[in-house]
Amino acid sequence: VQLVESGGGLVQAGGSLRLSCAASARTVRDYAMGWFRQAPGKEREFVAAVNWNGVNTYYADSVKDRFTISRDVAKNVVGLYMNSLKPEDTAVYYCARCRGNYYSDDAREYDYWGQGTQVTVSS
Repeated sequence: VQLVESGGGLVQAGGSLRLSCAASARTVRDYAMGWFRQAPGKEREFVAAVNWNGVNTYYADSVKDRFTISRDVAKNVVGLYMNSLKPEDTAVYYCARCRGNYYSDDAREYDYWGQGTQVTVSS
C-alpha cells in the first residue's frame, strides 16, 4: 500500500490549501482514511477522517467548520480542503489508512502512512 501526499506549502493566515493523498488501488474504497498532523515538538494529532462508505466524516474540534475531507474512489484519492488557516495549523500533514472500515482518531489504528507534506501558515 502506498500513500503519497501533495499540495502543502506556505500560505498566509486566512488563506486556503488543498491537500491530496494518492493511494494504491482499492485502498480508498475499502478502508477508512484519515489525516493527521504533527507540529515541531508536538505529538501527532488527528485532523479528519472518512469512513469506508464515504458518507461519514469526522473532524478534530480545532479544525471543524474550516477543513473538509473528501474522497474520490475512482481516482483513489483522499483530499483535505483547508480554509481559514491559522498559524497554529502549521505542521506536517500525513495521510493514513485505517485498519478497518470505520474511522478512529487514534494513530495506532492506522497501519499505512504517507511521507507527509509541510503546511506553513504565516501570521
